[in-house]
Amino acid sequence: MFLGTHEPRLDEKGRLILPAKYRDELSAGLVLTRGQERCVYVFPMREFERLHEQLRDTPVTARTSRNHLRMFLSGATDDVPDKQGRITIPAGLRQYAGLERDVAVIGAGSRVEIWDARAWHTFVSEQEEEYSSTAEEVIPGIF
Repeated sequence: MFLGTHEPRLDEKGRLILPAKYRDELSAGLVLTRGQERCVYVFPMREFERLHEQLRDTPVTARTSRNHLRMFLSGATDDVPDKQGRITIPAGLRQYAGLERDVAVIGAGSRVEIWDARAWHTFVSEQEEEYSSTAEEVIPGIF
């Protein structure tokens, strides 16, 4: 499971050093693709394949399903971290997510998300009140 927030930097070639605690789970291969809220999703290959199986079962006759699948898969690229734990974020995904130098790499359970650091901090600030007020609605009886 991916947890926590890390703030590494992209190098001039668009490479990112993955946080050490994420490397084992991603070492066999990963898929990067467009995420929602203008971030990049990073899935372990096995998790991406599982998710793709679920998406493949959505009805091709439903426009929203087709469009979601197009956006999700057309931006996808696979990679294997190098010996230093680096991955390359393709230019198209960097542009989509507004990634320049400072990024936030967050653990989101079964995936990692890569955000522009400033956009991540803005998102957290904007969501704090809603997060605090919706815990009971989202997970009844847990908190």
